[in-house]
Amino acid sequence: MRFAVIVFPGSNCDIDCYKAVEETIGQPVDYVWHTATDLSAYDAIIVPGGFSYGDYLRCGAIARFAPVMNEVRKAAEEGKYVLGICNGFQILTEAGLLPGVLLRNRDLKFRCHPALLEVVNNETPFTRDYAKGEIVNIPIAHGEGNYYCDEETLAKLEANGQVVFRYKAGENPNGSVSDIAGICNEGRNVVGMMPHPERAVSELLGSSDGKRMFTSVLSAWRERHGATVNG
Repeated sequence: MRFAVIVFPGSNCDIDCYKAVEETIGQPVDYVWHTATDLSAYDAIIVPGGFSYGDYLRCGAIARFAPVMNEVRKAAEEGKYVLGICNGFQILTEAGLLPGVLLRNRDLKFRCHPALLEVVNNETPFTRDYAKGEIVNIPIAHGEGNYYCDEETLAKLEANGQVVFRYKAGENPNGSVSDIAGICNEGRNVVGMMPHPERAVSELLGSSDGKRMFTSVLSAWRERHGATVNG
């Protein structure tokens, strides 16, 4: 299985994502610059956190026009696995790959600390190694992580099982509607989340709860391609 980690000017979690893939599941992984026009060699694409293009205009608003995003969209439509983390989540919403928007945190402060999440949907390629309802510890680091969508969209997300993670009841750090920390598309192959699983892959980092997002997607890919597939 081969991973691409997209790099925009201003990305600062690309190395973390690269290392998480390399050290948790040992799969081939490449940095891919935002000008790339071909992602056909990759099975999974990670759109990392950071401050793409300095967060000018709006978080993710410029990055969505990068040439590589046409390829990310194509990959998503082909059923390949796409994970957007923090700024990557913002980019996926701006690009229309996921519904909703990310607004300024409710208290207008940058929040950077561990966060307890409830696993709402463990039937996506990225969450199959978790138990539904499990509480996991995955850190956040954002100033615009307040997920918002209108009531109609929220009802659709709930009905379709597209809410993947919620902040633990009473611990919503940013004001997100319905305590949402992460969602997926209808096909389940595109997941966006504000917390950083790549920063929670070892107890030395304070938690290893993020590791299973990487083992999950590898397991999903191997299942899709047959149990005899190696690498």
